[in-house]
Amino acid sequence: KPLRERLEARGLRVGRSEVHHRVEAPDGTTKLLLRLGDGRVVEAVGIPADRQEGRARLTACVSSQVGCAMACAFCATGKGGFSRNLAAHEIMDQALHVQEAMGRRVTNVVFMGMGEPLANLDAVAAAQRFMNREMGIGARNITISTVGVPNTLERLARLRLQSVLAVSLHAPNQELRRRIVPTAAAYPLEALLDDCQRYFRATSRRVSFEYILLGGLNDAKEHARELAGLLRRHRQMQSHVNLIPYNPVDGADFQRPSRNRVRAFRDELRALGVPVSVREPRGLEAAAACGQLRNQHQKEPLPGEASPAA
Repeated sequence: KPLRERLEARGLRVGRSEVHHRVEAPDGTTKLLLRLGDGRVVEAVGIPADRQEGRARLTACVSSQVGCAMACAFCATGKGGFSRNLAAHEIMDQALHVQEAMGRRVTNVVFMGMGEPLANLDAVAAAQRFMNREMGIGARNITISTVGVPNTLERLARLRLQSVLAVSLHAPNQELRRRIVPTAAAYPLEALLDDCQRYFRATSRRVSFEYILLGGLNDAKEHARELAGLLRRHRQMQSHVNLIPYNPVDGADFQRPSRNRVRAFRDELRALGVPVSVREPRGLEAAAACGQLRNQHQKEPLPGEASPAA
């Protein structure tokens, strides 16, 4: 059967969003601002990479919500507030738009766009299954990220999606994390790491920890040593740390760390036996930090757009 009929038979809504705006960086990173049926807009990003193992990789970074309620201090999306969850078909459509815009097949997907994926887990899981089964994207080439939502990692483990879990830490202790991630007040760092251990025991899937480096705030060698100690206390799981130098956002009071600070932080973790890599942000020229492009275009509402929910 045609894809539309198969989706409708499963009770999934169909219908395409429209490309409202497109920007492209010199490195090929392409950001799409997609207008949904109700006039709200979300971002999707296509990130090309050099050929690996004989094929070119194309990663689609997709959004799970219109806006975000997590209000992370460094994040452009949180500054725009939260409107609503995306339906499964609205998430799937983002990956399809990336394919069409870039003229080749998406090979990887990261749920690292606008919104908190685990706050919309049912739709995210449905979209993941579509991408895996209908688009042919390997489950282990799909990454679901979270800043931490209580009582969701157990649910995610039960779904057995076989995808990568990426947990946004951004700080090595509870006090600093509360400054960066306000929701940490309701979900303390140690509790989050305990749940990550239980997730690993249930799935045998390595947990990836995202750590955004904010110049002068969480990027000192002592922070690296504290992070290594935190992971050592939760050694009952396999894990890996991704360091992400901060991508500047309009109106934010944070700085991008120097290359020397990034290298020193990475080297300190390596010396302490922590598996670590540095992920350089892509497409700085394309307002590629999550939510930046949407905020630029929503300083004036789109014609016909409904007012965001409180």
